[in-house]
Amino acid sequence: MSLMWTGGLFCEIADRVFFTLTEERCITMANWEQLSVKTVTTKIKDDEVVLPVIQRRLVWTEEKMEALFDSLLKGNSFGAVICIEEEKGTQPLFASRKFTSDGSSVDSLPVDELMQKQWFIVDGQQRLQTFYIGLTGTYNGKRLFFDLYSDFEAGEYDFKFAARAKDLPDINKERPIGDCLWVPVPILYERLKDTNDDEQVAEEYMQKHAVEDPGGIRHINRNMRALYKAVFATESIGVSKVTINKTKPATENRQRVVELFTRLNNGGTTLSAYDLVASMFKGFDSGMEQYLDQVVAEFKDIGINQETLIKMLFILNDQPSREMASIVVKDAEFAVNSSKRVFETLRALRAFLVASSLYNWFSAAKSRSAIPLHCIAYHIFHSSISTENLSMMFDRHDTQHGDFDRMATWCRLSLLNQVFSRGRGWIPYTTGIKKLHTVLAGSKGAAFPDSTLLRVYKEHPLRFHGQVTEINLDEFDQEFLFYLLYECKPTIRSEDIDHIHPRSLLMKAGVDGLLINSVGNFQLLDYGTNRGTKNGKELCDWIEKHVDDEQRQAYLKRHGIPNDCALWRTDSFDKFLEARLKLLTGRVKKAL
Repeated sequence: MSLMWTGGLFCEIADRVFFTLTEERCITMANWEQLSVKTVTTKIKDDEVVLPVIQRRLVWTEEKMEALFDSLLKGNSFGAVICIEEEKGTQPLFASRKFTSDGSSVDSLPVDELMQKQWFIVDGQQRLQTFYIGLTGTYNGKRLFFDLYSDFEAGEYDFKFAARAKDLPDINKERPIGDCLWVPVPILYERLKDTNDDEQVAEEYMQKHAVEDPGGIRHINRNMRALYKAVFATESIGVSKVTINKTKPATENRQRVVELFTRLNNGGTTLSAYDLVASMFKGFDSGMEQYLDQVVAEFKDIGINQETLIKMLFILNDQPSREMASIVVKDAEFAVNSSKRVFETLRALRAFLVASSLYNWFSAAKSRSAIPLHCIAYHIFHSSISTENLSMMFDRHDTQHGDFDRMATWCRLSLLNQVFSRGRGWIPYTTGIKKLHTVLAGSKGAAFPDSTLLRVYKEHPLRFHGQVTEINLDEFDQEFLFYLLYECKPTIRSEDIDHIHPRSLLMKAGVDGLLINSVGNFQLLDYGTNRGTKNGKELCDWIEKHVDDEQRQAYLKRHGIPNDCALWRTDSFDKFLEARLKLLTGRVKKAL
């Protein structure tokens, strides 16, 4: 087994990592060799080069991939590539997956015995993946195209991903030849590989496109030569091998490689906190790759993303203050051993959100705080219900018990008071989650501690109202308030927040601005109506002339507008506001 890195500019970084790790006698140095891009691409196609399970997915954009090919033809350095070399007949340190040929995700598989020598890429997969896709495959359903009229004299080589050549621009006026001649790189690659003659392939394209002018001929020849030289003729990938001390336990060696992986990636495509933790989890157990992908895909509809899932695992393991960078093996062990119960917990969490009419809030496109999800999930996870029955915790007949009501009321009051947002009197993801976790940890297997959790808000103290009144209605989170008032439907992003009594008329009448902008004078109205027929009109005139008699009661009921038409006039605004605040308060109390 050995580690290798490539790229002429990597020596300084390599030395730094090398000397740090050799002090612990885990990794020692070996030898060098040189490779061309074509050779590495062939090795990838033949499964001689693979990706260890600790690697993240492909994250580069089309623009980054295009820029890498431009750099390749310019002869610029494109950084280091590091890999583990595993010998034929041995069991590799990590499960692995093939490189993707179309950008889709490929699952990693464990192997007991290798049928051939393989390289496991530790750093540089984005670049190697780019070469493999650009030369042999597709990305987002598109192939990489090369413009044979690129301005080679200026060192500007134009590459673009597209489904068809006709989807690309026909003209580029900023260079000597204004016309464009886009050709698919995978076809060029195969033809150059078959003929091993760039002049012949250039001649074929000149005949195909009837190119006769000297300038066009010269550009095609020179650009074809640049591509051939960069991909086939130049051994641009330098390889340095180091060996791993195989007398060390496999788990320790895996963690050392993960440590190396994270250090090296700090100088390349930066690892997110999630990528770091996920790599450690996957290094501990290869099954965690598919598990993490499955959980995020399954529960993204309730706001579970990569980061919230990892944070939830820490909290479920009673480590609410754990930082991504301080993860230890025990965290990975918990994630692996609890994977089934965590999955069933999230199924129960989704059922709770549906039953409590909070599903639409968390499934909205806008990012929501995950703290209430963490808290509800913690209570579910540590309940006395078996894992097999956990997902049925909130079936229809089980939503009538007190525990469900306590959880739903606590969650709604918390969201209404914005206690999970900054500016309420604490930092939610540090002080907040620690205090809430302390309460929840003391109630494992018992009833949901809603009263104690609410007392935490008051004793901290936060800006918190445990009761809803006409006086404090304007102090609650307006978006969640509207969510409750409009039957928990996600409509706020598609409708305007409209002044029921027009702001212009109220200002003209000398009404105080705080009253004009009170929630008691707001409703949700579709964009066209608000800025069209209703715009600036007296409320009574608009209702009488533009709201059909058959629809009037439905309109008044939906928006909580008093039925007394005498209150629809500007000069009765004070009485209107008093009556409507009373109606809205009643609605919110009922929702809680």
